[in-house]
Amino acid sequence: MSRGLEYLSLQEIIRLRMKTVENYDSVIIGAGPAGCSAATALAMHGRRVLLVEREKFPRYHIGESMIPFTYPPLERIGMIPKLRQSSFMKKYSVQFVSPSGRASQPFYFFNRYDRETVAQSWQVLRSEFDQMMLNNAREHGVTVWEESEVTELLQDGVGTYYGVRVKSREYGEVEVRSPVTVDATGREAIAATRNAWRRGDPKLNKVAVWTYYEGAKRDTGIDEGGTTVAFIPDKGWFWYIPQHNNRVSVGVVADGKYLTREGLKDPEAIFQREIGQNKWIQDHLSTGRVCDQYWLTAEYTFRSEYCADRGLVLVGDAVGFLDPVFSSGMMIALKTGVAAADAIHAALQAGDVSPERFTEYGRVTRQSIENMRKLVYAFYDPNISFKTITDQFPDLANDLTDCLSGDVNKDFTRMFEAFSHYTPIPDELPYGAPKFAAAAVAA
Repeated sequence: MSRGLEYLSLQEIIRLRMKTVENYDSVIIGAGPAGCSAATALAMHGRRVLLVEREKFPRYHIGESMIPFTYPPLERIGMIPKLRQSSFMKKYSVQFVSPSGRASQPFYFFNRYDRETVAQSWQVLRSEFDQMMLNNAREHGVTVWEESEVTELLQDGVGTYYGVRVKSREYGEVEVRSPVTVDATGREAIAATRNAWRRGDPKLNKVAVWTYYEGAKRDTGIDEGGTTVAFIPDKGWFWYIPQHNNRVSVGVVADGKYLTREGLKDPEAIFQREIGQNKWIQDHLSTGRVCDQYWLTAEYTFRSEYCADRGLVLVGDAVGFLDPVFSSGMMIALKTGVAAADAIHAALQAGDVSPERFTEYGRVTRQSIENMRKLVYAFYDPNISFKTITDQFPDLANDLTDCLSGDVNKDFTRMFEAFSHYTPIPDELPYGAPKFAAAAVAA
């Protein structure tokens, strides 16, 4: 005889009132670049995928500049033709500017890579780009739920993840079951946060303040879409990213103590004061006007202790977020999304979604982040410049170019040995392996 409702637990009553959606091969939380690339790549493998997104697209997001090696994962998921037809600024170069306003010669990616493919990337408006990525996922057969918040990661009695509980504007309270859950929730990092896996970086605790200008100066011709990194004292720096529609994304990154000196706390006041610390920035913004609010984020570099658990995989910023000086965030998001999809597909084929199946995924992801992290540390050391390295070790110029461009999964031992003559190379952090394989990495 069945029990009456009065004898059921609250949890059992909730489950009885829920609609349960079965048979998704994977449920992915978050529809940013990492989530969309993972979802699309899985769908291209023939998998049935649900992509759950809390917001309604289009929505604002920072992280607008692509480096050359975003090209391969974008090509893999069919985005290159769409980007070529878009209005986004084409990016061929990056230049560096001293506080005095003296600019380096632009560094052109096509001096190292094929001009028609890897060497040309884009400066994107994320509200538009992320919408394109979401539409592309739908076109490849991904089921998308917008305005749907994941309220719980579901685990069985032994800790294996088997899906999520969702509160959706359209579908109500829903329990979604899947053998693999993918956390693509960005810096919110739902799995790392709820499981206490978030780990900070010993030194990379910077603060960023940014906004947008209309009518600011920009270079002409092939240099119009180039990124500028403009230095201020104490190894702080501005980014200057030209976008379409006559907009420029511009922000300043530095230690919090430097930016809040003299007791300043207001983001606008901090930003406007720092403009005067670089003559190039001051000149280029002189013709423009602020057209958005001032944004601020602090101490944003972090890693997840683990990249996977039983039935769970982390991608993009959810597995680790690195200081943005080299615009590596989009590259890591796209690469991890596609790589995780391939690993998940293979795991599903094998009928084994244990953490050990994601050991190689964790190794490659960790290598990507650590190689870029070492360059970020060197960038912030006042005793060294990359020009010093290339002048003293010209045969390492291509290695440096590759790492800065996002071709990060290779052996850079010789290059970092050269760096070690001028700056301490940080020890690799023991994070990013699957949960049950992590001890071996640490050892």
